[in-house]
Amino acid sequence: MNAPSDSAKPSLGELIARLSVLHQKRIDLGLERMHRLLERLGHPESKLPPVIHIAGTNGKGSTLAYLRATLEAAGLRVHAYTSPYLVRINECFRLGRVGGGVLVGDDELRAALEEVERANAGEAATVFELKTAAAFLLFAQNPADVVLLEVGLGGRLDSTNVVDTPAACVITPVSMDHMDFLGDTLTSIAGEKAAIIKRGVPVICAEQSGEVMAVIEAQAKRMRAPLFAAGESWHVNVEHGRLVYSDDRGLMDLTAPRLFGRHQFDNAGLAIATLRATNAFKINQAAFEAGIVGAEWPARMQRITSGELLSWGPQGSEIWLDGGHNAEGGRVAAAALGDLEERVSRPLVVIAGMMANKDARAFLANFAGLTRHIIAVPIPDTDNAMPVDILADAARSLGMRVEPAPGIEAALRALAKLAYEVPPRILITGSLYLAGHVLGLNGTPPA
Repeated sequence: MNAPSDSAKPSLGELIARLSVLHQKRIDLGLERMHRLLERLGHPESKLPPVIHIAGTNGKGSTLAYLRATLEAAGLRVHAYTSPYLVRINECFRLGRVGGGVLVGDDELRAALEEVERANAGEAATVFELKTAAAFLLFAQNPADVVLLEVGLGGRLDSTNVVDTPAACVITPVSMDHMDFLGDTLTSIAGEKAAIIKRGVPVICAEQSGEVMAVIEAQAKRMRAPLFAAGESWHVNVEHGRLVYSDDRGLMDLTAPRLFGRHQFDNAGLAIATLRATNAFKINQAAFEAGIVGAEWPARMQRITSGELLSWGPQGSEIWLDGGHNAEGGRVAAAALGDLEERVSRPLVVIAGMMANKDARAFLANFAGLTRHIIAVPIPDTDNAMPVDILADAARSLGMRVEPAPGIEAALRALAKLAYEVPPRILITGSLYLAGHVLGLNGTPPA
């Protein structure tokens, strides 16, 4: 019998669509299905190189990007699992290679997903669970020196929380988000995040509010896990435009991150603290310097410098893209815009599209002092996207001038018809799903 031809194999999109019908819910937190599936696969999660597990509300992806760039600059092979993807599902799986990692290829990813599908044998499982199991398979099958593992949602019941003895547990800033799954108080959300802490494993923590820090400290004490907290065990500051990091082992004066915004200094500091606290890897200052400068993470205050969008908007305008979608994400994006305004003053327009389960008013309130001009757009081909009129009402309640547009191209073309004395600064924001749509439209998907 002949093997099926490549043309007979399902596309990744078709395969994901097939897997999506195995569970009636897109999100169903719990570890029972994950443990069952991993047992059938021979426990690939127990055959991984050292794992750095990363939880938190904001900054997980950027912190992971600094970790990856620094470890690769030190000559190590780094696997990385992240979510969600922006344009292609392959972005979630980066395989470590000498000289720098690569996104998994279509054929290799399809083979891993099909192996997981066979092991699951038609039982209920979410796509995220199946995808995470495929990541463990890929990482166990490909040699590397370290795995960077980003929590999908929460921590305690997230599918990634099956690694018993990671090398480090990292907690980025915790704030209000996903309250329908994690609870409606900072304390309850912090408890879900802190549940990734494992017995005796170092915990490296970003600066937090007092109530969040109390939860993390209590869990670290309960698990007898050494805690390295920002502002206590380590410090990061901006001095003369440079990143200055210090802990009890000394001080490093480094070039500023390429990723834009004051919060990126904090994310970079968290990555440095993690690698210095772990002691599993030998990283010299040159590697830290190269990693902090070289880290890239799309759709986080990303300046669009080429592609279709520039031809649609006002000539000479700046276009920025940020996937922030909660109140804290809006705060750091607004702070970055404030820094830009101090450097070069331009009128600001915010083009926003959001998911229906987000607090649009809390998000947009961050921009009320920077602009009164909001354009509300839908997020195409996305379940549970916020209707434009709901988003527009949230903006109007803040005293903002808001107008709807059927899409990104229409919004930019409408702005191009306006008479600006100075070309505007345009921020497209509100959702990672919108950001992925924009990068696809622009012809610049993550590589």
